[in-house]
Amino acid sequence: MAGFFGKYSAKIDDKGRVVIPSAIKNAVPEDQQEFVIRKDMYSNCLEMYTRQEWAIMSQAVRSKLDLAFDEDHIRYWRTYMSGTIAVTPDAKLGRITIPEEILKAAGISKEVVFLCVDYKVEIWAKEEISGGTLSTEEFRLMGKKLSGRI
Repeated sequence: MAGFFGKYSAKIDDKGRVVIPSAIKNAVPEDQQEFVIRKDMYSNCLEMYTRQEWAIMSQAVRSKLDLAFDEDHIRYWRTYMSGTIAVTPDAKLGRITIPEEILKAAGISKEVVFLCVDYKVEIWAKEEISGGTLSTEEFRLMGKKLSGRI
């Protein structure tokens, strides 16, 4: 399983193509260079998983659903999966193409930031990324809560 670390900037061209930063590409074995991209449910960004990590994540969600008989579960799964795409970087530049409707759903147009968060990579519009993280004070408070000090 790949572990992604760092923060990288890139530009998206008019056709929705973006070069995956080499640090991200190099974290995944060459024969496993397929990624799954979808709109994040809670933040205005895209999530990018390796195919292997996506299989783990989607199975965890799917295992909680009754997709044979529960209409709400079926509709939830359909919505969860809508707009999810698989992409493979081209061999020459390491470039992927993200469909326009997926970019628009995350408010992405020209400049993006790849924010690596261990098991996945988030793709943010450059101007939106600060809204997806905690302030220094919120981060410290959450650390105290998680450690049981509050």
